[in-house]
Amino acid sequence: MGGFFGAASENDCVTDVFFGTDYHSHLGTRRGGMTAYCKTHGFQRSIHSIENSPFRTKFENDVVSMKGKLCIGCISDTDPQPILMRSKFGVYAVCSVGIIRNADELVNELLNNGCASFESMSSGNINSGDLIGALISQKDTFTEGIRYAQNKIDGTMNLVILTEDGIICARDKYGRLPIIIGKRDDGYCFSMESFAFQKLGYYVYKELRAGEIVQLTSKGCETLSEGIDDNLKICSFLWTYYGYPNAVYEGVTVETMRTRNGEIMAENDIKAGRLPDVDYVCGVPDSGTPHAIGYANRSGIPFARPFIKYTPTWPRSFMPTTQTLRNQVAKMKLIPVHELIEGKKLLFVDDSIVRGTQMRETVEFLYENGAKEVHMRSACPPIMYGCKYLNFSRSTSEMELIARQVIDSFEGAEGMNHLEEYSNSETERGRKLRDEICRRLKLTSLEFQSLEGTVRAIGNPECTLCTYCWNGKE
Repeated sequence: MGGFFGAASENDCVTDVFFGTDYHSHLGTRRGGMTAYCKTHGFQRSIHSIENSPFRTKFENDVVSMKGKLCIGCISDTDPQPILMRSKFGVYAVCSVGIIRNADELVNELLNNGCASFESMSSGNINSGDLIGALISQKDTFTEGIRYAQNKIDGTMNLVILTEDGIICARDKYGRLPIIIGKRDDGYCFSMESFAFQKLGYYVYKELRAGEIVQLTSKGCETLSEGIDDNLKICSFLWTYYGYPNAVYEGVTVETMRTRNGEIMAENDIKAGRLPDVDYVCGVPDSGTPHAIGYANRSGIPFARPFIKYTPTWPRSFMPTTQTLRNQVAKMKLIPVHELIEGKKLLFVDDSIVRGTQMRETVEFLYENGAKEVHMRSACPPIMYGCKYLNFSRSTSEMELIARQVIDSFEGAEGMNHLEEYSNSETERGRKLRDEICRRLKLTSLEFQSLEGTVRAIGNPECTLCTYCWNGKE
């Protein structure tokens, strides 16, 4: 996915942005970037690959050489960012987080309307920042241009622009991703993760509304365009999977949502008479763990950690550049605690089940180490659609999703007319889906959290949440 952080201060803020951006490293694994501005040095920019080593190690030297009271940084899973633009608005740096699904269409439209050219990356694609900058230039002010770009783009666009005068922050028009403004005595900062500025002495000043545009300087946070609360469709996976445990979005803390979510799943199992007789409740680390703690607390079954992830050298299993190496690293990371596995009946809670590949390997690993039974609970409903707005569950075909594979094997195209039934464990189709996934993944039992339970765990109205990947509703 990606994330960003920046600050406008009375003092040099490059070090703050270095640490604040590093706190977004869980959101992306491809590239990191920083751009600072000061009158004596002008714009200074640095971009590094972070596929095989953390952001922090790549930018330690840059922090020493960069100077500025205005600075932005980003973690990107897509393009090199921030990029520097020179336009009728002057020189500025821009970075974004999201997906532009109609990028080719927009590029062709701009070229046909007189835009001279775009720099092409080695992949043949256009950098999203370059495209966004060209769209903004179609209007007379940054604010008008940003609003124009947001309306033209099909997808998601959280945007920041660094100028000589300040930093412009624009939240996606549907608010699918957050932007939180922090304040302290010498200035303001912005962040996608609220916790990222707490250690730097900032406190939460405001969370931007869907579509809101503001400009930050060391003196204040000026609203350039009001947001619209009725448009809010924030990504539910921020709580279930993406977000760091102590992040807060729309007033809801990630860790408490996950714990509450686990409690609700246990309540559902108890009411339905399907609470299994197991020795331990366990979480698939890391994001599955608090869901499992909630399940254990409510069910009364002891919580345990039958395997530990070894992460000092490979913190994320998909960081290596080849799939073969990623698969090997995923296996190497799981270190068993034999006395908590051998002969035991285990119930695991994972944040989600997408393709099922990694879960199948985890289940095989547990059986190889002597597990007697392996039950699974998914902390969200079956994923029926590839995400159109972020990178989560995005795939070349929705037939890569295990739930859709199973439904297609049952009914072919006709199954598309019954996805709601398949999501519901109380229907015949719902039970068939769970039984077949159990068989394929070699599980003793399987259940998914319901959409109603997920919404209840978040605690905000369903109409303010994006649930597209579960029910296909825009």
